[in-house]
Order: sequence, then C-alpha cells, then structure tokens
Amino acid sequence: MSDKSCLICERIEMIKNGTNPYFVAELETGYVVIGDHQYFKGYSLFLSKQHKTELHFLEENVKNEFLIEMSKVAEAVYKAFNAEKLNYELLGNGDSHLHWHLFPRREKDSPVKGPVWWVERDDMFAEEVKPSAEELEDMKIRLHNELIKVTPLKNSFKKAGTLHD
Repeated sequence: MSDKSCLICERIEMIKNGTNPYFVAELETGYVVIGDHQYFKGYSLFLSKQHKTELHFLEENVKNEFLIEMSKVAEAVYKAFNAEKLNYELLGNGDSHLHWHLFPRREKDSPVKGPVWWVERDDMFAEEVKPSAEELEDMKIRLHNELIKVTPLKNSFKKAGTLHD
C-alpha cells in the first residue's frame, strides 16, 4: 500500500524504478538508504515497505521482523561508519510512514551536546553537507559490505546495476 502524497512512498517508488541514488539494499520488510544530508557522517534510514503510521498497525510477525531488521541495519551503520554511539529515531510527523533514522554519533560532532535535532536546521540540511557522487558511492559500498555480513539482502544497488565499477 502506498500514498501518492507520501515522501517515503515516493522514495520507495524511485527505488523500484531504479532512480533513487541513495538506495543501498532491500530487506524483507524495508529499504536501506543513505540520508540526503550528511551533517552526521553515515546518517542512514530504514524505510518500511508498508505505508503504516505506527508500529502497532503492523501485523505481529511483520512488526517483529521489521524491528529485527532495523537492529541489523543499525549494527551495519555503526560498523560501516565507525560510530562511537548510534542514535535511533522512529519519526513520522511530517511523513506518516514508518521509517527509522540512524545517526552515527562521535565525540564533539555537533556544537551543542545533545540530540541531533538540537543542531540548527539550516546547518543540518545545508547543501554543503550533501555527499558528492563519489562520497555517496563510497558510503553505499561501506554500508552494503557491512549489511551482507549481518542479514540476507533481497536486492541491493550492486545487484540492481547502479554501482559503477
């Protein structure tokens, strides 16, 4: 199920038609992508395949698998980007579609010690913190390599033919 006005559904549709440059891998219950902005280096997301607003709206077996897969994605993000700590957030006020934000954290990675959302919005989403094509490709490879160690992938940017050798 998807919603035409949902940004997450739009991004998933881009993955399905091969036009989402941030796509890393498909798992059973969701899609792994690199974040558009990289103020926190390695920022990644895990997008639910189902357009649901709350965890408790998922069928029990799907919910359990989604949470297990999210924890495996988090482990891969942690290792791929050498995090000292990882922040997990399941948000949805702007987009009513389950999606996890995974922020690798490091000592002194922001001007104010605290949650990622204490960073000024203009700084966190500045054009200067968008990865270049080369940086994005490197991040995708690093995350992909860690993902294949912790979980079976249904599809990935390598299999989808978007990796340039």
